[in-house]
Amino acid sequence: MTDPAITRDFTTAVFVVHEGRVLLHRHVKLNRWLPPGGHIEPNEIPDEAALREVFEETGVRATLVGTPAIDIDLPGQPRQLCPPAGIQITAIAPGHEHIDIVYFATGEPAEARPEVGWFGPDEWEPLTLTEEITAWSVAALGSISGR
Repeated sequence: MTDPAITRDFTTAVFVVHEGRVLLHRHVKLNRWLPPGGHIEPNEIPDEAALREVFEETGVRATLVGTPAIDIDLPGQPRQLCPPAGIQITAIAPGHEHIDIVYFATGEPAEARPEVGWFGPDEWEPLTLTEEITAWSVAALGSISGR
């Protein structure tokens, strides 16, 4: 049952993979390493928000990975979007949550930026990633390397 006292925003998180490494950035407010992502703006499609956030935060132009369940692309028919790898709810503050749409993507390194990098599993420990970020990173690497 939904609690009407809780407010929620839809957000994206994108685990971008290139050559066995995951793209992460140091989140300024939270002071920890996270995948790029953020709020889905009003009237914005989740796929577009995911790609916009990756580019804004890292300078990387990513391509979402996923195949729609049906292959219909005809005028007058619903437009198929990239299915997310997962959806989760994160408590942000008392009474506020984010419904986080998690995507996997591929991308090529862009011009270097401070506090942005590509990290392989052997480089994660010093970043003190949360268990959740580590698990998603492992899943993204497994999904994309197996394609």
